[in-house]
Amino acid sequence: MPDRGRTLLGPALALVHTGRAPTRSALTAALDVTRATAGAVAAELAALGLVTVDPNPVGTGRGRPSHRLGITPDGPVVLAAQLHADGLSVALVGLGGDLGEPVHHPLPADRAPEPMFRAIAEAGAALVRSTHRRCLGAALALPNPVTEPDGTALAALHFGWPSGTPVAALFAEHLNAADLGPRVRHPLRTAVANDANLAALAEHRHGAGRDARHLLLVTSGHRGVGGALVVDGRLHTGSTGLALEVGHLTVDRCGRDCPCGNRGCLNVETDPQALLAAAGRTPAPDLPLLAQASTLTREADHDPRARKAVDEVAKLLAIGLAGLANILNPDRIVLSGLHRDLLAAAPDHLRSVVADRSLWGRICQVSIVPADLEYAELVGAAELAWQPYLTDPQLAAR
Repeated sequence: MPDRGRTLLGPALALVHTGRAPTRSALTAALDVTRATAGAVAAELAALGLVTVDPNPVGTGRGRPSHRLGITPDGPVVLAAQLHADGLSVALVGLGGDLGEPVHHPLPADRAPEPMFRAIAEAGAALVRSTHRRCLGAALALPNPVTEPDGTALAALHFGWPSGTPVAALFAEHLNAADLGPRVRHPLRTAVANDANLAALAEHRHGAGRDARHLLLVTSGHRGVGGALVVDGRLHTGSTGLALEVGHLTVDRCGRDCPCGNRGCLNVETDPQALLAAAGRTPAPDLPLLAQASTLTREADHDPRARKAVDEVAKLLAIGLAGLANILNPDRIVLSGLHRDLLAAAPDHLRSVVADRSLWGRICQVSIVPADLEYAELVGAAELAWQPYLTDPQLAAR
């Protein structure tokens, strides 16, 4: 293949991967190349075992029939892992965001870094050994900031890890020391990033953030609040990977103490614990906090106390979103986790507070939508693991 075609392999695979080039004619238009060049690029991706090209052209209503492009069904996968306050999850993910059934495990009794990463590696390795498909890489989503490029964790408050814990090195070391089976080329490529950043990347490529130019995602999972910004398809992570710590935006100066040292942060005023407290409920110790809080939001239609709690927390969330909208001017805000449930339970209330308190909201109301993906953090971790191959698909053959 000529050099021009090789440089197009990455962009072409990214277009098929995100569903923007379902046919060879769509690929031709998106790459702005001749039909022959697009055909050669598609054929090369097929030869790498990444893409399928339907030999029978189909009509699209206009112009000449075109060949459908798709992801190879039994093609390679990557391992996606997520560590959260209540457990750890692993899944195998193919191109196109094709998420296999996640497997969930409890956290080990010892929450120190070494035992935690050993447990992640064991769970991930078992899943990799169970598949006949090649595994090309792995990535881990963590509920705390991760610095770039050194891959250390700051403020790992859920687990009490020392600031600067070398999470990227620990993940690579333990995973590559595990029995990954015969279909993995060692060392396996690995990466680690913040879970909110990865959720935003997943929603932008495969979910509610498709086609947004400036996408802001705000989420509350098991504890705390995270956020991320995708600008023109790229995560905005700041100079060292620590941008968009939206959870530490103050929304109530007289509010609860936050582990960051401030008080009234979005982080402690709009997470599951805050919602349960607003309703006067003591969390059940044997159930995940997020599940309990989500159930409470669904009770707001018939329980006055639940309604009052939902409206109070939704207002504080909206105050934070309004401030973020003033600063970032996104064209779409995606709410995930508990915040998606708050939007469903109080859509008009939440949107009206954002519009009233945001300069841009009064001029042109920003779109606020629920997240589409059930396991966005795992899909986002897979995106991170797939990225070297989206940049250079020929790596898949090496």
